[in-house]
Amino acid sequence: MSENRDNPNLKGNLSRENLRADCENCFGLCCVAPTLAASTDFAINKDAGKPCPNLQSDFRCSIHKNLRQQGFKGCTVFDCFGAGQKVSQITFEGVSWQESPETAEKMYKVFPIMQQLHEMLSYLTEALALKATRPIHKELRIALDETERLSHLSPDSLIDLNVPSHRAEVNALLLRTSELVWTESSRQQKNANQNKRINRRGADLMGANLKGVNLRGANLRGSYLIAADLREADLREADLIGADLRDADLSGADFTDSIFLTQVQINSAKGDARTKLPHPLVRPMHWTAS
Repeated sequence: MSENRDNPNLKGNLSRENLRADCENCFGLCCVAPTLAASTDFAINKDAGKPCPNLQSDFRCSIHKNLRQQGFKGCTVFDCFGAGQKVSQITFEGVSWQESPETAEKMYKVFPIMQQLHEMLSYLTEALALKATRPIHKELRIALDETERLSHLSPDSLIDLNVPSHRAEVNALLLRTSELVWTESSRQQKNANQNKRINRRGADLMGANLKGVNLRGANLRGSYLIAADLREADLREADLIGADLRDADLSGADFTDSIFLTQVQINSAKGDARTKLPHPLVRPMHWTAS
């Protein structure tokens, strides 16, 4: 099913490049806006709206290459889905919180809202690139266009936006996407259980031994797979939207054509050179080479 992705004939497809963080064009919002609590993910406590001490005047991180070693693992698994540069360069027209302190608080409020909208844009773009979703392409396109329109609202309108309501509408389409992908996958599988989809949506699988388990096409939406053993597991075409893979061992696992898997999820896990990832995800630098 790898030919399903990045369909060149998909007219008007929102560029995935626009849905990836471009720190060069952001005002370091992820280093300022959120609250940080000292933990295994962050070495310090930081109040919302207060710049991280590692943030430089040019909005670059002074320890970017050594974040994990310095106790900031949480920073390495964060992704704004391109919201940072949109808020910085479009919503606030290139005027930073340093230059305009009076708009800083509003900018910090808009950032997490934009992040949610861009996350939805990312999922909808992925759904549209799948051949299995052709029956709902029109609905997906309408949802994509509306989400993009909302992302261009004024700061005040964004702050007043009912994000949960819009997310519910988008999620209904993503659920239909998941079922369509499973239907297509089950047609290609030749085993006795091909019509019985594994459903572990929201399941507590923390530390579970799933080594070598066949989870092909499984519904793992929102499942807790923290520190789970997924070595050599088959997760082809599995729905992994919102699944928590922190410290899960993905060595040798096959995620080919899995859907709604993000770089953030992969970055939070452990893996090796044998782990098969869907395009365009890449192996994190901290994974083992063997």
